[in-house]
Amino acid sequence: MTWRYLIEGPWIIFLAYWLVGALKTRPTVSKESFASRYGVLALEVAGFVLLFSDTAGIGVLGRHIFQRTYVLSVFGVAFTWIGIAIALWARWHLGQYWSARVTLKQDHQLIRTGPYAHFRHPIYSGLDLAAIGTALAIDRWRCITGVALIVLGYWIKARKEESMLSAQFGEMFQEHRRHTGFLLPKF
Repeated sequence: MTWRYLIEGPWIIFLAYWLVGALKTRPTVSKESFASRYGVLALEVAGFVLLFSDTAGIGVLGRHIFQRTYVLSVFGVAFTWIGIAIALWARWHLGQYWSARVTLKQDHQLIRTGPYAHFRHPIYSGLDLAAIGTALAIDRWRCITGVALIVLGYWIKARKEESMLSAQFGEMFQEHRRHTGFLLPKF
């Protein structure tokens, strides 16, 4: 088995879980605009293309960043699996309130269990960590560029969610903010 399979495996598991989970969500009552959604999605897609596509490695983007080592690859694979595990754990706790876009669902509740007890956007944090791990394991400049776009896209999306949740839950959300981290956990 090659390193490639070890880093693609968790992403495939993630996608399968996401597709099945998307079938069991509550009806949406409020969502971000079309332009807002697809602007951020374009950043994320470009980032993932750079991360995974060997053909995106033109010129300097195709070069290695570090001297290739076994330890670096092991850390990359570990970060990828840990990041995907955090995202799946968070998705499990969101349950029927999850959406791929910034939305409020029917009878929306503020989730404060599982990873949400420590940070407000653990799905994005997990995916960012998995992308960083994947970039370490692949070790190409294109991956660093891809990670930067992915992190930027999730940061923008998280800020939009913060605004929507603050408007919906008011003081309850502000109290949640005081006890949790944004993209990094607060213990």
